[in-house]
Amino acid sequence: MVPYQNFFWIAGIFRNMENSDGLEMSPKKVEYLKYIFERGGTVKTSDIATRFHVDPSTITKTISELAGAGFLSHVPYHGVCLSEAGKRCAEFFTKRHRILSLALVRFGLSDEQACREVSRFESLVSREAIDTMCRAMGHPRFGICGEITHDDGCMAGQAGS
Repeated sequence: MVPYQNFFWIAGIFRNMENSDGLEMSPKKVEYLKYIFERGGTVKTSDIATRFHVDPSTITKTISELAGAGFLSHVPYHGVCLSEAGKRCAEFFTKRHRILSLALVRFGLSDEQACREVSRFESLVSREAIDTMCRAMGHPRFGICGEITHDDGCMAGQAGS
């Protein structure tokens, strides 16, 4: 078995862990929140549509759903920005992507392969699993895509925390 195949098997187990950290959210919505987070501030819906190669009406529908769920503030014809709840989720989604990508690179995948593979399954991995992996990896500060932030979850049980 190729080493990273073990990782996918582990990810399948984590999918079943009870958690309320966005596991119920579609991968598409996760990607939109991460994109808005990475852009910072207010983002035009047309920019989101262009980035994801989808029709603006599709973006408007999804943005309305995310705003209705409390993740975004949407001002029609001006754009969207993350709410506090949206920021917390997007921060975690970004951390999750970076921790998982770094793990796959450590298993021998190139940066590009790791990023592409993680995008296929990251929405199935719980916060608890990511916090455990982060601790096991020694709380890395940087992943292949940028800085990795740490929170109370991954720092729990650490000396001095």
